[in-house]
Amino acid sequence: MGETGSRRGAGRSPSMAQVAERAGVSHQTVSRVLNDASLVKEETRLRVLAAIDELGYRRNFAARLLATNRSRRIGMVTAHLALHGPSMIALGVQEAGYAEGYDVSLVGLPEFSSELLDNAVQRLLDQAVEAVVVAVAHREAAEMVRSLQLSIPVVTVQGVVAGTPLSAGIDQEAGAALAVGHLLDLGHRHVAHVGGPADWIEAEQRRAGWRRAHEDRGLLPGPELEGDWSPASGHRAGLLIADDPDVTAVFAGNDPMALGLLNALHQRGRRVPDDVSVVGFDDVPEAEFYWPALTTVSQDFAELGRRALSLALAALQGDDDAVIDPIAPTLVVRRSTAQRG
Repeated sequence: MGETGSRRGAGRSPSMAQVAERAGVSHQTVSRVLNDASLVKEETRLRVLAAIDELGYRRNFAARLLATNRSRRIGMVTAHLALHGPSMIALGVQEAGYAEGYDVSLVGLPEFSSELLDNAVQRLLDQAVEAVVVAVAHREAAEMVRSLQLSIPVVTVQGVVAGTPLSAGIDQEAGAALAVGHLLDLGHRHVAHVGGPADWIEAEQRRAGWRRAHEDRGLLPGPELEGDWSPASGHRAGLLIADDPDVTAVFAGNDPMALGLLNALHQRGRRVPDDVSVVGFDDVPEAEFYWPALTTVSQDFAELGRRALSLALAALQGDDDAVIDPIAPTLVVRRSTAQRG
């Protein structure tokens, strides 16, 4: 029995790997031919198309996409989905896509690396996505995204810099300044800070807002301790802060670290907010049920998703330099902060 008869008998469509093997090229090259033949040498392109024809690999579907370039599908790549911010950003983009009639294909990574990012993008290109949204958490990831050379728009969200084309974000520095300003307006003179990992862009932006709030009032900031976004790191920092009687207020870089901080202060007999006021960042659903209920910074992830999608659609219309303003966060005041006694 010939190969074609064997394939039909198996009842399965040929895979991209089989096309790549038949053409003598890589999986990525086949994907690039299906999505943008101009990125591949003509001789290689013809060899891949011949293999597609021979094997019957999604031939009609691929031809239609190449002709129309319209799949009504957006791709998204993110990492650290166990964290509140990345997971809510992914949800916001998906909801915005659905509202505009687009399917959103999400690829979650355990961490960012050049190889993992490239593989994720190729998987999305295999689905003929029209644009890719990448949630950039830290500097290394941002550099990887900038190195991507795709024929479709790439929109970045999360750790972005205001004014950067095709990037949507929430003003992290303004949110931190809002939180710390609240504490300083309550009469606290030097606010301590439990920050996120040093290589995360948003951690540095929140750190900058903490400093700025003090500078605006001619004050020196309190001590700074580095965490890793986890409650355990907030607890470790909290034990050190609890031993410093000069600290009357703390700004935690996210709510889970604030939770660990609250626990440590309670353990050491420091009352919140009577002795120490605490502010977090993110407004996770559990924040209002912490003890005491946590004052924190709220981010509008649904609006972030809408803005990211609007940038992708603008780029698909030819506006590759579309710029959008960062979203202003809001402060939610609860019972973990009080006037300095």
